[in-house]
Amino acid sequence: MRYSNDAPPVITLTSGPVNAYPEVLQGLGRPVLYDYDPAFQGFYEKVVEKAQKAMRLSNKPVIQQGEPVLGLEAAAASLITREDTVLNLASGVYGKGFGYWAARYSPNILEIEVPYNEAISPEAVAEMLKAHPEITVVSACHHDTPSGTINPIAEIGAVVAAHGGYLIVDAVSSFAGMDVHPEACHADIFVTGPNKCLGGAPGLTLLGVSHRAWEKMKANPAAPRASMLSIVDWENAWSREKPFPFTPSVAEINGLDAALDLYLAEGPEKVWARHGLTARATRAGLRAMGLEIWAVSDEIASPTTTAVKTPAGIDEAVLRQTARERYGVVFSSGRGETSGKLTRIGHMGPTAQPIYAIAALTAYTGAVNALGGKLKAGDGIDAALAVIDAEA
Repeated sequence: MRYSNDAPPVITLTSGPVNAYPEVLQGLGRPVLYDYDPAFQGFYEKVVEKAQKAMRLSNKPVIQQGEPVLGLEAAAASLITREDTVLNLASGVYGKGFGYWAARYSPNILEIEVPYNEAISPEAVAEMLKAHPEITVVSACHHDTPSGTINPIAEIGAVVAAHGGYLIVDAVSSFAGMDVHPEACHADIFVTGPNKCLGGAPGLTLLGVSHRAWEKMKANPAAPRASMLSIVDWENAWSREKPFPFTPSVAEINGLDAALDLYLAEGPEKVWARHGLTARATRAGLRAMGLEIWAVSDEIASPTTTAVKTPAGIDEAVLRQTARERYGVVFSSGRGETSGKLTRIGHMGPTAQPIYAIAALTAYTGAVNALGGKLKAGDGIDAALAVIDAEA
């Protein structure tokens, strides 16, 4: 064993949280100001404005003080009422999971579920909405990381908007790694966070909320108030003239500020491009060695996470442990239904750089071969380099 479990890994190539950018870590080390200090109140307002620019919103986003699972549960609790009929789109573990939250707040749940290596088609959503005109809310996970697949959320959003429904979008692991924004996909609540493609630390949620979603939540007497789950309480907290519902995570806001500065300074299109190139190089290398990608097609394979099927005869948990012990490289496992069936290689934030495709292929191949596999690392690396060099 070269790298013990007690020692930090050399490279973290997981599907998040990621190893934050150095500038974010420096940001987390800034002075922690009192939340009612005018300097912090003005600073917080500017951070919200940066998030608004990054998310391409016409109104102010909400920053919730907890990692994005808080925003997802809060969206269900705030927007969904017992009178709503909810259509949940389940193409993976996390999409399926949102349906359980939705069922807490409405007894009327319908679902479209496909195999977890496929995506939901807009046509299937349109057919369901036509068959069930009573549907008022649709929930979708854009990128289901346990499968490494993405749903065509802009097209789905257009269908939902034409129906007049409200759309909740889980974009936790896709925003800032690809071209997805709240208003462009007709999301009424768009949930993301800094600890994935923005290369920040876990601890905050970013919410894009449409004007009509604000109206619906404020009209919902059961929407959480005076609660960690409350969205309504934070509607005007962005303004230096308004009080915070409770003490915000000041250090995390400092880190978010640094992450947003990096994203906007590099340019979103350039950030998306390097995420996509890293993923394409990784997939090419894996396929060149005879391995299979979990997603049924490249069209739905995520540019922020590559899910590779576990080779026959290999214990996936032992594979990941071997990669860590031998090479100091950490990958992610599957979740739920995909656990043991695949390994997730993350391309997010700092590690969405093409050279990390080479590191991932080397560590993955070495681990498989140490367990009895016969992969040819050179074939994978040559294929990955060909993809990278084609765009040099």
